[in-house]
Amino acid sequence: MAPAPLLHNGTDPLSTPSQSSSTPKGPKSQNKPSIDPNVHEVVFGSLLIKPWYPSFYSEELVGRTVPKLYVCHWCFNYGKELLEFIAHLAACPLRCAGPPGEVIYSKDGWELREIDGEENKLYAQNLSLFAKLFLDTKSVFYDVTTFLYYILVTRTPSPSITPSISASVSASNAEALEGEEQQVVGFFSKEKMSWDNNNLACILVFPPWQKQGLGQILMGASYEISRREGRLGGPEKPLSDLGRKAYIHYWSTTLARTLLSVPSRKALTVHDLRDDTYIVPEDIISTLQTMGVIEQKKRGGANVVINKAKVREWVERNQVDLRPVVDPEGFVEIEEEGEDEEVEDE
Repeated sequence: MAPAPLLHNGTDPLSTPSQSSSTPKGPKSQNKPSIDPNVHEVVFGSLLIKPWYPSFYSEELVGRTVPKLYVCHWCFNYGKELLEFIAHLAACPLRCAGPPGEVIYSKDGWELREIDGEENKLYAQNLSLFAKLFLDTKSVFYDVTTFLYYILVTRTPSPSITPSISASVSASNAEALEGEEQQVVGFFSKEKMSWDNNNLACILVFPPWQKQGLGQILMGASYEISRREGRLGGPEKPLSDLGRKAYIHYWSTTLARTLLSVPSRKALTVHDLRDDTYIVPEDIISTLQTMGVIEQKKRGGANVVINKAKVREWVERNQVDLRPVVDPEGFVEIEEEGEDEEVEDE
């Protein structure tokens, strides 16, 4: 079988993510000593990606350093031999079945699937190992059973992963490979039981699909899930510098949309904003300060007030799109088992 063609990402994997991205920079852009990755290049399906940080791949399987690691873009299984990689792609069980987990959100070609780390331990471990190549910290590999994983899936990734392996599949099998079109482009995880009520532990948009606002979708989904669970919370802290920038962008946009949607004479307190957005008060206050929309004035018994004119100026100056990144109507209502059972005996 001929080797699958390997295509470069088309962008510099070490380029700085925008505020809409949720991933950290590569080690060259940090103001601290760099940590050399133990994997020099990753072949992810048909994309070639340069890692930023070392991961915890077993030395027994891949060695201390790996010139090129092959990672399946369906199940995140990995190896260092090309022929074994090609053979795996042809037989990967998720190639036809699609990603694991239960769909909890579907809108505009995007799906969010919830995966229990205990029920899908191997998948969660392989996903975490791959993610650690692009995360400095906050990547759990061993104890995945205490986490839930929310993977972002699309059928139209850009750049796409060339289906070179399926090119040799006969037309009669084309329908069976429909699941092959589904691609995981990022994820976030959270603890099943967080004493600090964190709604997110780790978040990553894979490098080929950064700078497309996908990190904002993941953040928005984490807050909508918190709302549905009735649990006020936020991301695990401390945040990295870029993580904080990404969250400030999400918090600022969410607060601006909320403030500008109410009548001019209606007063809103920090607690009102908390109840509407599910952002914790300390993040609300620090974000409003960063936006520069708070004034020291006594009005209605308050020592400080929010200047809505400055909020509008902030939106115009930053050319912010106030449309929600996540549509609450896109969440799938999961019925409890036996909920729709009719009582036969009156």
